[in-house]
Amino acid sequence: MVKQLINLFKLRIGIIMSVTAVVAMAITPGQPVAGWEVVILALTVLIAAGGAGAFNQYYEIDLDIKMKRTQGRPFINGDFQHNRLWLFLISGLVLAGVAGAGLALNGMAALFIFLGAFFYAIVYTVLLKRRTWLNIVIGGASGSFAVLAGAAVVDPSSIGPIPTLLAVVLFLWTPSHFWSLAIAQHDDYAAAGVPMLPVVVGDKTAAKAVLFNTLVLVSVSILPFFFGLSWIYLFGAITGGGYFIYRNIQLVNDTSRKMAMISFFASLVQLGLLLICAVLDVSLLD
Repeated sequence: MVKQLINLFKLRIGIIMSVTAVVAMAITPGQPVAGWEVVILALTVLIAAGGAGAFNQYYEIDLDIKMKRTQGRPFINGDFQHNRLWLFLISGLVLAGVAGAGLALNGMAALFIFLGAFFYAIVYTVLLKRRTWLNIVIGGASGSFAVLAGAAVVDPSSIGPIPTLLAVVLFLWTPSHFWSLAIAQHDDYAAAGVPMLPVVVGDKTAAKAVLFNTLVLVSVSILPFFFGLSWIYLFGAITGGGYFIYRNIQLVNDTSRKMAMISFFASLVQLGLLLICAVLDVSLLD
């Protein structure tokens, strides 16, 4: 049951969103925030993201049943009944996350948390995923809103250059991350009729798009160094980014499922190093 709840609410994605929000809060210049605000931010982002993730599975049951990767999801295997009661629970979770942030933090943080959930559940899942290969590009903005929510806790009136650049980094990270997975799962998406980039243009061209996008991503990820972060952050940006680029080059030369998954996991290494070094930067040099 616990495993299926983690699956349904996509808690792994929610945790990534929570961590990026907290890191953005940590690196945003301004008045220090209280420990309870950190906890509230992490929880409200996680709850709202969980609601959006559950809606994604509720809405896409017709697609999930056609894909081997998703046939173990709880609405497909019968662990949970697919009925409208779930919509009330999902709506309640998103509302709880947004309202909790609004009451305990501030209105701008709540707005960004809402926009993150809205972009994933409605813009990506409902409006774009079945219609265009740009689905994950535009829908990927949901991660950027988590960054802006964290920055808004520190200063709701003005989002400075460092958190803005980190939000752009998250926006650019999502296509490289997800297209790598889509190359690995090409046959699944083709069987479900989902126009992910590898299905539309082929794996080779998609791999080149991943590499190009990652080059832009890494270039942008270095920019916070010029706005006040130190060599510690720069080390993380260059090391993680260089590793991701290396794996992308390998993917261009070998679009096998194994190499696509290596590229996918390399994206997690890149983001992880970037966030860890960002926190170390402000913690050690404060």
